[in-house]
Amino acid sequence: MDMDNENIISPELESVEEERLENSLRPKVLSEYIGQDKVKENMKIYIEAAKKRGEPLDHVLLYGPPGLGKTTLSNIISNEMNSNIKITSGPAIEKPGDLAALLTNLSEFDVLFIDEIHRLNKSVEEILYPALEDYTLDIIIGKGPSARSIRLDLPKFTLIGATTKAGSLTTPLRDRFGIVARLELYTPDQLELIVKRSANILGVSIDEKAANEIARRSRGTPRIANRMLKRVRDYASVLGDGEITLKIAKIALNKLEIDELGLDEIDRKILETIILKYKGGPVGLETLSATIGEEVETIEDVYEPYLMQIGFLSRTPRGRIAMPEAYRHLGIPLEE
Repeated sequence: MDMDNENIISPELESVEEERLENSLRPKVLSEYIGQDKVKENMKIYIEAAKKRGEPLDHVLLYGPPGLGKTTLSNIISNEMNSNIKITSGPAIEKPGDLAALLTNLSEFDVLFIDEIHRLNKSVEEILYPALEDYTLDIIIGKGPSARSIRLDLPKFTLIGATTKAGSLTTPLRDRFGIVARLELYTPDQLELIVKRSANILGVSIDEKAANEIARRSRGTPRIANRMLKRVRDYASVLGDGEITLKIAKIALNKLEIDELGLDEIDRKILETIILKYKGGPVGLETLSATIGEEVETIEDVYEPYLMQIGFLSRTPRGRIAMPEAYRHLGIPLEE
């Protein structure tokens, strides 16, 4: 296979060029943001109310599977509030001093976006509490008997935290977010609109059926839809005249080993392992991970949510179980 289909599905960082292209496809204002209607409507009200009061927006927690637009929505919130945004991630803030440097460099009403906020260091998280509640920062200077605590006043800011694992957040941190929003997987119709919009930005001609085909195979995720579009565009420019037709889209997606339901090689490997090696389950996540050679977090965060949503996989206290629909899709007889 010429292209790495895992790059299509997994949320790993792309090359600098891919990332730049991804950013160009992101909407900049709420009116351009497709899907997540409930979140969008509520956010519009919260933003308008905060602007009327002349206050920063309350702290926001966005959660849901990877690739649904948490970073995009954070940038939109910043734009709508006419403020600057500083972007970082939980693992990047290793010690309290790193967080202190970030917070003291913020200006009034700025947005601080922390991706993977569930991975914040415990000591970092604890100095974040007074910053979120009172806009103050307590810093210890020196060591031993001569150590002293100083309190710094911070500008009023908005923290936006994003996570794929809301359940992994500590209760004290979760309780300090005034706005909590869950992002849901997208419908094929919504993804079709996103594909058409992205094709227009990329200057690529795409017909209705091709856009629908890409949308159907995108696992309910805009990031995957945009990545597929870019790869299909490559096939269209080499095998055709640059226009993405249904025929070209099917050729490209089949070459990428992405089937009619958007399942890739790893999805099928997960299901086939449960069905063929473990008689349909239940099988523990650690065992499944070791058998197929994928990390536990990747299976749990990237592959399982979609397989569960389409009814192919079930999580039970004893482990993962393959459902009858999975047998039918893979063409494996279901034992009575």
